Amino acid sequence: MKYVYILESLNSLHFYVGITEDLRARLTKHNAGEVPHTSKYGPWRIKTYVAFSNEKQAVAFEKYLKSASGRAFAKKRL
Repeated sequence: MKYVYILESLNSLHFYVGITEDLRARLTKHNAGEVPHTSKYGPWRIKTYVAFSNEKQAVAFEKYLKSASGRAFAKKRL
């Protein structure tokens, strides 16, 4: 399974979209400061995630969520 996830910073209004096979381990890495892009805005919590059995669909959904229309969709619906 591939998980596309949205993280929400507990200290600010920052969000992060990513993809992983192990959601718990990935969140642990984000909160430990091991991911350069998110290290300065932690700690993080999972706002939402979607599981995909098809990797191509997961990658396409992550790419969509990182686009302007995807960010608007996530803000309104997720």
